[in-house]
Amino acid sequence: MDAGLLFLRVALAVLIAGHGCQKLFGWFSGSGPRGTGALFEKWGLGPGPLLAVVAGATEVLGAALFAAGLFTAAGTALIVGTMVVAVAMTAGNGLWASKGGCELALLYGLTAFGAGLAGPGRYSLDHALGLERFTAPGYVLGAAALALIGGSALIIRARSRTARAVPVR
Repeated sequence: MDAGLLFLRVALAVLIAGHGCQKLFGWFSGSGPRGTGALFEKWGLGPGPLLAVVAGATEVLGAALFAAGLFTAAGTALIVGTMVVAVAMTAGNGLWASKGGCELALLYGLTAFGAGLAGPGRYSLDHALGLERFTAPGYVLGAAALALIGGSALIIRARSRTARAVPVR
């Protein structure tokens, strides 16, 4: 089971880190801070380029912590928080990613949350450093709740910005 948790953590982290690098550097066919920032502005998330850098850095940091199994609750929360916002911003397009929907962000967020609840396992820095008590489900739930609150605040702000920008007819 520990080897499976390590594989899951690293595989998911590589994908999420790549997702963050698309925002930060434009790598992997990404749009970089300017292009991603323009999309964020369209969604009502501004200042767009700054929030693109914050989102990208959050994804890369969360992925690094998650892969290493270090401060697992915090790494899980960073991933879940960014994915909550991504799900909310793309849910209007439906579920499937082929239609611009929330499928991928939902999968990343739910998988990180599930793996976080399972704990990092024996092959982790949390285990090696004796931090396992901080990987208990209660810590992960608490950190994820804080991520949901933070993500929700951004979503509410974005919704109010876009509502003001749309003229009433």
